[in-house]
Amino acid sequence: MTKIVKKSIYTLLILGVLMISFIMGLSWYIQSSTKDQISNKIDEIPSVYTVIVLGASVRANGNLSTMLEDRVESALQLYNNGKVERFLLSGDNGTKSYNEPQAMKEYLMQQGVPEDIIFLDYAGFDTYDSMYRASSVFNVKNAVVVTQEFHLPRAIYIANKLNLNYYGLIGDKRAYQQEDRNKKRELLANVKAFLELTIGKEPKYLGAHIPIDGPPQSTYPTN
Repeated sequence: MTKIVKKSIYTLLILGVLMISFIMGLSWYIQSSTKDQISNKIDEIPSVYTVIVLGASVRANGNLSTMLEDRVESALQLYNNGKVERFLLSGDNGTKSYNEPQAMKEYLMQQGVPEDIIFLDYAGFDTYDSMYRASSVFNVKNAVVVTQEFHLPRAIYIANKLNLNYYGLIGDKRAYQQEDRNKKRELLANVKAFLELTIGKEPKYLGAHIPIDGPPQSTYPTN
């Protein structure tokens, strides 16, 4: 083995160690810096105007996946306990045949939630976009974010870096399939969020300003 090859292998090993150290260090920082803002107990969550529900998959028949149903149910519990007054449902509506926010809205309305307190963010394509748009489009500066435990630290970390006063309610109500896989994917998602924040990335879509404390969203003109 030539010296050049040995040097290349050594360099790659060093870079690999540095990359792994960065990924694990970033994960530790995100977890530790947000832990005091996250709880699984409703009575520990402060009363705020808005609850933000982050989207997840919707089945072909329009039913919510188990993860998404648990997120929406947790937000509903906040509402029923007088902790929040309005819902912001943020998810993917990238095609006409797939609409996470609308599916969440229909679920809430079936549970008796008035339509005029439900706001929909159809361009919450990822967590960064959802957090950014919640502030810039819907003017949500104080909120409770609901999602699963593995996901919440990143959501709150992004909110903190965007100077938003957000808390997190853990929406886990059962064991989920592929939990270990989701936790591993979160390590790379943390890096993506770090890079998006570093470059000050703007979401794919911004659009009209729709304040959460304004009239019902349906009264706004659509583009």
